[in-house]
Amino acid sequence: MSKQVTDILIVGVGGQGTLLTSRILADVAVQMGYDVKVSEIHGMAQRGGSVVTQVRYGKKVYSPIIKKGDADILLAFEKLEAARWLDYIKPDGMVIINDERVDPLPVMSGKVKYPEDIVDKIQNLIPNTRLINATEIAGQCGNARAANVVLVGVLAAVAGLPVKEMESAIRALVPEKAININLKAFEEGMKIIAD
Repeated sequence: MSKQVTDILIVGVGGQGTLLTSRILADVAVQMGYDVKVSEIHGMAQRGGSVVTQVRYGKKVYSPIIKKGDADILLAFEKLEAARWLDYIKPDGMVIINDERVDPLPVMSGKVKYPEDIVDKIQNLIPNTRLINATEIAGQCGNARAANVVLVGVLAAVAGLPVKEMESAIRALVPEKAININLKAFEEGMKIIAD
């Protein structure tokens, strides 16, 4: 029996837009007629702590929790967070990482060093890993904070999510003053995969 539920794990730190991203994906899955479950974990998010959301959609979803080793896609807004949650991705899954470094408190205090060659190590474990400079691309669209929506565009392209529904969800969930920048960021993210 083939897997009938798509599991997407979204990880980052507070303020990077992980919650908005999960809401966009859930909205699109509902528009596509799927059953959807979302789980959010906030770890001191306002102080730069981990924020993890799990989005599961399919014909019937019984639990909002992704088991270790079951995630189809790991969408990471920061490199260390990608490594932290890597045991949730299945061996033939995909990892999409924003090329951004956010030092956690132990690194800022000098107690530990930020791991070197972190993306190379991830690619050795999960060959289907893509490093995206989403923050820079979002900045070119008008606001670096739209990096999450650049990554949503990448995700939509690799997961085959419908563009019209994605754009509709962005319009519905993003503040009105930021809609145009976010739509541009989404479009640029989709282009990365098309190129």
